[in-house]
Amino acid sequence: MSNSNNDTFKLGNREFTSRFILGSGKYSVDLIKAAVEDAGAQIVTCSVRRANTQKHEDILEYMPKNITLLPNTSGARNAEEAVRIAHLARELGCGDFVKIEIMGDTKYLLPDNVETVKATETLAKEGFTVLPYMYPDLYAARALRDAGAAAVMPLASPIGSNRGISTKEFIQILIDEIDLPIIVDAGIGKPSQAAEAMEMGAAAVMCNTAIATSENIPLMANAFAEAISAGRKAYLAGTGRVLERGAESSDPLLGFLR
Repeated sequence: MSNSNNDTFKLGNREFTSRFILGSGKYSVDLIKAAVEDAGAQIVTCSVRRANTQKHEDILEYMPKNITLLPNTSGARNAEEAVRIAHLARELGCGDFVKIEIMGDTKYLLPDNVETVKATETLAKEGFTVLPYMYPDLYAARALRDAGAAAVMPLASPIGSNRGISTKEFIQILIDEIDLPIIVDAGIGKPSQAAEAMEMGAAAVMCNTAIATSENIPLMANAFAEAISAGRKAYLAGTGRVLERGAESSDPLLGFLR
């Protein structure tokens, strides 16, 4: 798998060549290391409870040194709780990157866009590089941009569902209208779906459940990384036109047989 050093994307004051973000919520620390090594990921998310240095498996101790940690505020029900968790992550040595996750809904686990905007504004003013997880809505994305978000992370489908990009048209609107990196998050179930997101023009894709529930985690992580790279190349190349009806011969020389 190759990443062009010239095709980078920026989050805050850091540049990245890998557009694959690994979610670590369902992994053991050994599998995280293997997935990172096989996938070439440069950003790995972690919940603050997994970075608790008093627990047996401290994710910070096992994470490769060249990885940028993206702690999330999983468990937060409102902006105040998300801000508190972000502060704790900074105190634990996780840095200034933070993924805002605020879910008051426990059945569908849909993000609360209103509270997410509030938390984003507070943390951005405090110097955090804020990546908010959100339901793909243009007005909310604009509010997050204005609040200081470094990127927005719209869900593809309900978290952990592996259903693919059920919000495709709404994500495309964000890609077209929001001048920030759009990182597709949640619900991506197959490498082909990750490639599709990149073909749409997404800046990156985050995957967790699809890899964690596969039979061979390192191999699946590598498959996702290659699919994301291929999708990015297809986007840069510009996909071919689509005929609305009829057909067109791919070989103009066939006409001489008529």
